[in-house]
Amino acid sequence: MRTELVSEPGDPARPNEDFASVGLPASGQGGTVVVLDGVTPPRGGTGCLHSVPWFTARLGGALTELTVSLPDVPLADALSVALARTADAHRETCDLSHPRTPQATVVVVRWSPGSVEYLILSDSALVVEAPDGTVTAYLDDRLARLPRSALATDAMVDADLRNKEGGFFTAAADPSVAARAVTGTLPRSAVRALAVLTDGATRWVEKFGAGDWGDLLGVVRKEGARALVDRVRTLELADTERRFLRRGKTHDDATVVLVEF
Repeated sequence: MRTELVSEPGDPARPNEDFASVGLPASGQGGTVVVLDGVTPPRGGTGCLHSVPWFTARLGGALTELTVSLPDVPLADALSVALARTADAHRETCDLSHPRTPQATVVVVRWSPGSVEYLILSDSALVVEAPDGTVTAYLDDRLARLPRSALATDAMVDADLRNKEGGFFTAAADPSVAARAVTGTLPRSAVRALAVLTDGATRWVEKFGAGDWGDLLGVVRKEGARALVDRVRTLELADTERRFLRRGKTHDDATVVLVEF
């Protein structure tokens, strides 16, 4: 098995709000990937004394520990416990009911000799290659399916869509959101390689249309995770008329984790 991890901030002057880890139990019989993409809040209050990187480090660290040390606990249950643990760490000092309390997207993948389990919450991605070369993207596409008009302002999103039925869900302070994640299990024999990516890296497919998911995984496998991030940065800089980026950030934090079995 080979693993590779690259995480680059969108702005070197700002902390990277992504979190990524690869956990390999001492037994050598499996492993875990945890990737979080912290949600950058708009200007204004969040009700919290802590930064988004503080939150993603706490939640990501808890998820890594729980998914490695408790391999029989379902991933949604592990996320629920990790969310509760993280909320308890700042419940006494912060308003966790604020719609912009620190939060993140989540992808967790855990494998054993017999299976590959996954959990996806919001718009990061899992891309899986089968032994015959077929590539499949596993996504939580609820945010992508919303009409652009509904996302016109932060106030509209927070009031009507964020962590609400008919909208989309992120990992914030409510442990029950774990039950809303997209989850599934694949036979280990059906997976030759996988990549987990935050949306700063999936821009190559989803915003710029530079290739499909199979092309993306091919770049990562053949040229490396860094090469994909570099390609995204080149496209971002070339989009001077905002044809693709529109109202989005010019550069976003970008994380890529590759696992080859």
